[in-house]
Parts: sequence; structure tokens; C-alpha cells
Amino acid sequence: MIQAVVGVDLGGTSIVVGVVPSDGGAVWGLASQSTPLTGGPTAIIAQIAQMVNESVRMANRTSGATRLDVRGIGIGAPGPLDTNRGIVLFAPNLNWRDVPLRDEVARATGLPAALENDANCATLGEWWRGAARDGRFVVGITVGTGIGGGIVLDGRLYHGAADVAGEIGHTTIAYAGRRCACGNYGCLEAYASGPAIAARAREALDAGTASSIETYVGGDRSAVTAATVYQAANDGDPLALEVVTDTARYLGTGIANIVNVLNPDLVVVQGGVTLAGDRLLAPLRAEVSRRAFRPAVNACRIVPGTLTGTAGVYGAAAAFRLLHDGTL
Repeated sequence: MIQAVVGVDLGGTSIVVGVVPSDGGAVWGLASQSTPLTGGPTAIIAQIAQMVNESVRMANRTSGATRLDVRGIGIGAPGPLDTNRGIVLFAPNLNWRDVPLRDEVARATGLPAALENDANCATLGEWWRGAARDGRFVVGITVGTGIGGGIVLDGRLYHGAADVAGEIGHTTIAYAGRRCACGNYGCLEAYASGPAIAARAREALDAGTASSIETYVGGDRSAVTAATVYQAANDGDPLALEVVTDTARYLGTGIANIVNVLNPDLVVVQGGVTLAGDRLLAPLRAEVSRRAFRPAVNACRIVPGTLTGTAGVYGAAAAFRLLHDGTL
């Protein structure tokens, strides 16, 4: 009998849904849509339900799996969360507070659901099926609309006392620095998230720095994104290279703090930032090496994620299975 779990990766920019077979094989019925910008939680929950149904239909055509084979839904969502009650306590990039996402999705789909932090899911996915499979003490850092983190210790997600462990993006790297969407100042996310990377590039352009970045967006500076910066950097633009290098140093500073505190054997860097390749990873590793204690650096590998576009889906499905089965 086929058994599977639907994984839902909810982000500030997009929602990705797929059906994950119990053996962790290739995802069936993978679908991605933009996250609705209006309508609040109601609109997003309705879209998730629609995508789950469509993903199951596509999976049936691919694998023969039916809705009866689907045990439930794992949802990765930005937090902080109360995973026991299935509530998104605060998601600044969605402007959410106290949303009972797990139960609302279960009600909308008629399937049992589990809720886990999206960055935890991305890390769990890479540990289960991706670049971190051989890691024992694993830290994941996901760079996208925001910056999230996840911690897997001896095969178990570490949640902490209040269910908010792993919020690496909201560690402070600059006292009295840039204001973050969370309300704090100087957070890593305010410097190295996708929107922050684009904002720093636009600020330099507005200050008169010569660059070809604008040519990639038809001269419209407001259309510059982190992906634009990575593309220009790969083509050798000096300003883009500077922005990417600075981003690597910010991320390296944040990761060095984590390396000193947790002493992981593997750090996996995930999200769109990996599009910059070694232009980002090389100076990032150098910054960690410069800042963290030598024994901790020597014991730790820093690698890019390999489950591009699906880490969160795999991890959300894995979170459901861990909750219900206690193992993968």
C-alpha cells in the first residue's frame, strides 16, 4: 500500500506543496504559487487547501497514489510558533499574530495536520534527504524573504524552552543597526535577507555608485532583487560583488556565533543566496574561520543545501511523521 504525507512550505513570497512518499523518494505533484498579498490568513489558508488538493491529484497521475494513501499534512510556516497548539504566534513578513494555522488547514482539507517552523523544516529536510544526511549536530540557515534557522541534534529537532530555538535571523550582529521587521535593530535578517540584499544595492545606486545592476531590470531600481544582484555578481559587476561579499561577511558573523555556541559538525546554508555560489560561500567560510574558535571551525563543515525548492516540503512531511511515528 502506498503511503505519503503532503508537505507544505509557506513563505513570505511563495507557497510550495508536494506529496512525499514514505520512503523519502522523489516528490510527487510539486506545485508552487505566490503567497497572496491581500486577504490575510483566510486567503492563504484557502490557497493552501486548493494546492493540497491539486498536488494530490497530480500525484495520482504520476504515482497512482490516491487521497486515501495520504496520511496527513505537514506545514512549515514562519514563526515564532506554538507547535503544540498549532498556532503561528508572530510572522512579521506575513503580518500575522496568533493564527491557528494547523487546525484551519486541517478543517479546510479534511486531513490531519502538523505545524513546524519553516526553517526547521528546511533543515530537517536537508538532514533527512539532502546535504546534511551525514551530520550529527546540524545547524541550517535559510536565507530568503527572511532568515531562519533550524537545529537538529542527534536526529531530533531542538525547539528550546519556548519553541523558538533556531531564530538565527534575529540574532543581533550590529548594535543599534538597521531596523528589522521584527522591531529590533541590528538583526542578521536586516542585513542579509533577500530584501535587505536588494535594499543595500539600491542604496548604493541611489548614492551614485556606478554599476550595471540597473540594466538587468530595464533601469527600474525598484525592481532590483537579491537574484538581480547575484546575476550581476556572477557577471563581474563591482558593486554587486561588493554587496555579495558584504552579505557573506554578515552571514559569516552570525554563523560564527552559532558555531561557538553549539559546536555543530555541519552547517547547511539554504535558500536563494546559494545562487551566488562560491562568491558567497568562500568569504562566508573565511569570516567564520576568522571569528570562531579554531577547534569548533575545524570540526564544522559549511555546505550549500542540495534540495533546491523542496527542502521545506521534505522537512514538513518529515515533521508530520516524527510527530505521529516518532521516527522516519
